[in-house]
Parts: sequence; structure tokens; C-alpha cells
Amino acid sequence: MKNTMKLSLVSIAAVIGLTGCGLSPSTGTVPAVGPGKIQPVAGNSEKAEVTVTSKPFTEQLLLGKITVIALEAAGYDVTDLTNVPGSQPARQLLLSGDASLLWEYTGTAWLTYLGHEEPVDGEQAQWEAVKKDDIPNGIDWGKPAPLNNTYAMAMNEETAKRLGVTKLSELKNVDPKDLTFCVDPEFNSRRDGLTPMLEHYGIDRGAEVPESNIGLYDVGAIYQATADGACNFGEVFTTDGRIKALNLTVLEDDRKYFPSYNAAPAFNGEFLKKHPEVKDIMAKIAPLLTDEVLMELNYQVDVVGREPADVAFEWMVDQGLVSKP
Repeated sequence: MKNTMKLSLVSIAAVIGLTGCGLSPSTGTVPAVGPGKIQPVAGNSEKAEVTVTSKPFTEQLLLGKITVIALEAAGYDVTDLTNVPGSQPARQLLLSGDASLLWEYTGTAWLTYLGHEEPVDGEQAQWEAVKKDDIPNGIDWGKPAPLNNTYAMAMNEETAKRLGVTKLSELKNVDPKDLTFCVDPEFNSRRDGLTPMLEHYGIDRGAEVPESNIGLYDVGAIYQATADGACNFGEVFTTDGRIKALNLTVLEDDRKYFPSYNAAPAFNGEFLKKHPEVKDIMAKIAPLLTDEVLMELNYQVDVVGREPADVAFEWMVDQGLVSKP
């Protein structure tokens, strides 16, 4: 595997311009790997080159390392360019062709990159809309994984037992004094954040949820604050390993307020024309990536403290996708 960054000067300048800093190389290497359900690609004796990128947070590192390991097993000459500093730089690498593929989230692409103001209802419909809209940009989307890393509200164990609610629609029946929330400042004020969520579920902010019922926290602090009982309902992300570590209970978004953020492999179109078989390799992996799987993998990294590459490799061996050499 190559660890050098095969980037043009133009692309590097574009990324630096977006982030204000240089590229951050991937941390660590992946273990040596043998074939499993993923077999060496026939006719790939010249070791076709492929560059994998990812954003810098845990789940993205895991998805990136899974991809690097899979393509190593398939016999490609892989450049590991995971852990770049931010969403826009990763997207730019894919657009420029300096990266071959990236696991991206449908909601992020639709709302942030493609500039739409409203999400599309339904996970499949959202993916289809993104796939269609990104074709003019030279991006080809593979089939999405079940994992949907979207927003949610969660409770600690004591609150879940005391209030007995399991769905967001049931908040309407909760005593207003118990409608206390821990959220980050952005979610508190954004047009698809807390206030519209409450309205969507028939709750009036102000009359039923006074400002004194809303605590503002950094995103990372919300999980512990919710676990400690600083509020009854905390803003979380559905695949975060801290949900498991702190034994939080996620409320079902039964009236589908939150956008779909399913992860799917996004390919540079020119690369995929030359190597369409890579989409088939990713299609073996995507159906296995559920919310529960990523929550456990994220937990192993963020809570247990293991390396993303080791966690990714162990999971892939367990699934029979690859083998130990």
C-alpha cells in the first residue's frame, strides 16, 4: 500500500484554501490481509491504483479503513488518504479525481453540497435524488448502507423507566416540566433543529417548553449531560458509540422529522468507468453496515480506545469478507 499523497498542486491548493491548513495524512496502517468473500479481481495483475479518502471523525475513519482493507484484499495498489481535515476537502478530492472513492452521507450531500433547502422524505428516495443530482458533478453513487447517522433524542436509563416513552410522538403526553432538553447551540437555532422538531410533534416552544428547559452544550458534552440527568432528552447521533457506553435509550423518530443520512460509497466517475468492479466490491460491504454495527465499531474506538484500522479489520474477518494472511 502506498502512503504517499498523490495529489496535484492545484488540488492541494484547493484543499488548503478550503481548510486553512494542509492535508492530514491517515494515522496508522492497515493490517496485512488475505482474501475472503472479497477475492482478488481477475486481470488485476498490474495492480490498478485506487485512492481512498475519508473525513476525520471516527465513523469516517472506520469506513475508510474498511474500504482500504477490502481493496487491498482485491489486489489493488491502494493509497490511504483517509483522515483529511473536513467534509469540503474530502469532497474536493473526489471531485478533482485525486481520490477515487469516499463514503458520504446522503443528507450531507443533498443539503450541503448540492444546496437543497429541504430533505427528501424516505431513505431510498433521498439516495435516488442525490445520485441523480450528483451525476453532472462527475460523482457516481453506489448503493447505500442501512446505517443512517442522523439526529435523535435520547434518555438515560432512569428517565426512560420513569417517563415510559419510546417515541418522539409520545412527548406530547409528557408533563411540560419534564420536557427538558440538552442540545448544541447550532441545533437549538437552525431551521431544521429543535424548534421545528417540537412543532412537528405538536409541542409549542415557549408555552410548553420554556427557554429555562433548554440547556446548551458542546456536542460532545451532551451525551454525558444526558446520562447524568442534566436534562431528560439529549440530542445525539444515532451511530455514536457513547449511546452504548452510557446506556442511553434513543427515541424513535416515528413521524420522520430528521433527514436521512445514510452512508453510501461515492465514486469519482472517471475512475469508476475504468474500474466498475470496485462498485461491486463495495456492494458486498454496504448491506452489512447497520446502525448497530457502526455503534459497536465506534464504541471500540472512542470508548475502548482501539485503532480504527484494527477494529475495521477484525470486523471484516468476522464477517468473512477478508482473512488473516
